[in-house]
Amino acid sequence: MEVILLQKVANLGNIGERVKVRSGYGRNFLLPQGKATLATPENIARFEARRTELERLAREQLVSAEERAAAVKDFKLTIHAKAGTEGKLFGSIGTSDIAEACTRDGFNIERSEVRLPAGPLRMLGEHLINLHLHADIDVPLHVTIVAEE
Repeated sequence: MEVILLQKVANLGNIGERVKVRSGYGRNFLLPQGKATLATPENIARFEARRTELERLAREQLVSAEERAAAVKDFKLTIHAKAGTEGKLFGSIGTSDIAEACTRDGFNIERSEVRLPAGPLRMLGEHLINLHLHADIDVPLHVTIVAEE
């Protein structure tokens, strides 16, 4: 399946590029999320007419992500959770828990922007995770999990 990218997609391409992708990836991810459109002659003409608008929106999103990255850069998140005597949590801390805690502390972070490379956090202590704010911007975030009393 050949598509035209309407925004930058990591490991795939930039705005306006025509790329071949597997049909499932295109049908289930790129097309429904508005990241691409089918590469038909009508869509190519429509894209060329909207190219400047799409590039302007992409620049605005990048600037917004850079501002959010600068704000989050020195932030250290602390989460209180129930834990056993050996430091193991009752349950785990996942992406939604981290996103909610960031939002509570005044940083607007979506669940989909939180990356947990080793899976959910299951132990007390300090952990380093990544926030994927834009296709070009990843910010490390220090998360400290402390036991509730």
